[in-house]
Amino acid sequence: MQSEVAHSPSVLLVEAFYGGSHKQLIDLLKENVDGCSVFTLPAKKWHWRARTAALYFSQTIPACPSYRVLFSSSVLNLCELVALRPDLARLKKVLYFHENQLVYPVRKDQDRDFQYGYNQVLSCLVSDVVVFNSLFNMDSFLSSIPSFLKKIPDHRPTDLDHLIRPKCLVLSYPVHFPDVSRLLPKHKLLRRPAVPFHVDDITTAAPGEHQQISGDEVMRRSEEDPRQPTSGPADQNPHGEGDPADQNPGDPADQQRPLHIVWPHRWEHDKNPELFFNTLLKLKEKQLDFHLSVLGETFTDVPEIFSKVRCLLDSNILSWGYLSSKEEYLQVLCQADVVVSTANHEFFGVAMLEAVHCGCFPLCPKALVYPEIFPAQYLYSTPEQLCKRLQGLCRRPDVARRHVVAVDTASFSWASLKPHFQALLVNERP
Repeated sequence: MQSEVAHSPSVLLVEAFYGGSHKQLIDLLKENVDGCSVFTLPAKKWHWRARTAALYFSQTIPACPSYRVLFSSSVLNLCELVALRPDLARLKKVLYFHENQLVYPVRKDQDRDFQYGYNQVLSCLVSDVVVFNSLFNMDSFLSSIPSFLKKIPDHRPTDLDHLIRPKCLVLSYPVHFPDVSRLLPKHKLLRRPAVPFHVDDITTAAPGEHQQISGDEVMRRSEEDPRQPTSGPADQNPHGEGDPADQNPGDPADQQRPLHIVWPHRWEHDKNPELFFNTLLKLKEKQLDFHLSVLGETFTDVPEIFSKVRCLLDSNILSWGYLSSKEEYLQVLCQADVVVSTANHEFFGVAMLEAVHCGCFPLCPKALVYPEIFPAQYLYSTPEQLCKRLQGLCRRPDVARRHVVAVDTASFSWASLKPHFQALLVNERP
């Protein structure tokens, strides 16, 4: 267990699963909020942390009269902790949901364990503020409470969602976006926006400058036959003028180099790697050329699809497997053209935002958290739509390389979100 106690601390940070995004958030708070004491457990054996961490922390967190606020992720059974430690019950209690166990996907051959979701409901009831990293996370949790409690055979509690909702707010997870300018290829540097942009922005640069292509234009061009000319007389354009990007095609290599597709997700079933790889195999069947990087962490139970397709896609693969060096990871993202999510579960999606920050064109399901973050032009509804979009981009990789993604990643940065988190950790109950 890690513990760090500040002089005259006022904020108690407790993390039962100190790893990944949970660790990054605690570290950010510790570094940027005065008077924090930190108590953590290693990110191992998640189920046991959810079951027993409260009892452990009740014995190891020392009594401290200066504590005013307690901040914890929803892995911890906060209800048990404050019952065992009445001195902590008096604090302003802030509960942060990176995920929720009411809709977290389980394997088809497994039953959902009632206890984990039940613990989260109880933790909400004793909290003063309940914070979710996305609207999807919050709404899916609250709307699932009534049906979830129907699993109780009799004497069921009622209206718990109505009790919890007034305490809830959405505060995005703060992503650390490093300066990747030195890693970006020339074509990405040329189209990197200097200021935040909006979904409908179409920038027409001065003659000789690199041009930006709108989202609708990306969809249209990626479906065109690359053997046909993309510029022509004015009567080919319904508005009476040629598209500026066609007038200035930029580096011919943008069209000649194969599209580089990256998949930077955990190697687990909830990320639906089967859909991703089956789509790529269809591209191969159509004799479309592309490069592939498959990143992300692996765990004990790696889906079989990874070993099955490794040989089938060998000639396409540039990078395969987890990169422990953040620098190497960012370098692959900067060299890639398109980042794909096929997830069955996503409450926020740090990897997709990191890839967009590195200049990748995103393709995401039109579901889960993605519509909150990504405009419609980057969303697909069916596997067929995903295949069609990738097929078009394989034929016209220059379209992805010349597009400026209409997502303002800066709004998800710590610099933007820091004041909101600092406000949470002051001793003022809502």
